[in-house]
Amino acid sequence: MTRRLGSTLLLGIAIGMFAAGIVGNAQAQRPYRDGSVWNISFIKMEPGMESAYLTYLTTDWKREQEAAKKEGLILSYKVIGTEGHTPGDWNLMLMTEFKDLATMEANGPKFEALATKLAGSDEKMRQGYKDRTAIRQVMGNRLAREVILEPK
Repeated sequence: MTRRLGSTLLLGIAIGMFAAGIVGNAQAQRPYRDGSVWNISFIKMEPGMESAYLTYLTTDWKREQEAAKKEGLILSYKVIGTEGHTPGDWNLMLMTEFKDLATMEANGPKFEALATKLAGSDEKMRQGYKDRTAIRQVMGNRLAREVILEPK
């Protein structure tokens, strides 16, 4: 009886190890992997205000992004322009790249401290946001993960 229980136990362990090996190999052989995380803002520049908003991006926004990059809080950033297809459509994407979601969340307080250092008090930041509402609308924000396609 003890011998049969031992054999059954060994067989169960062997099957478990085999199944774990299959799952492990299946994950290791997938043709893609997770990449960095992007925080994407979809912006609609108000008609006639494109130059004003792009000037803001070139000065204050870029200064903040460059400082965050220098501090290692972000990997990169991009501004992508497009044509709006409807009157309510966005025409600009602001993209900020982070190593991963955990790093982005962990560095949140550091990013806020840096923004305060560069832009000033919460009241001053709120006023800047309010001022920018005259030249642009934030149509939405998304977090996206890059998918790296591996060659077969």
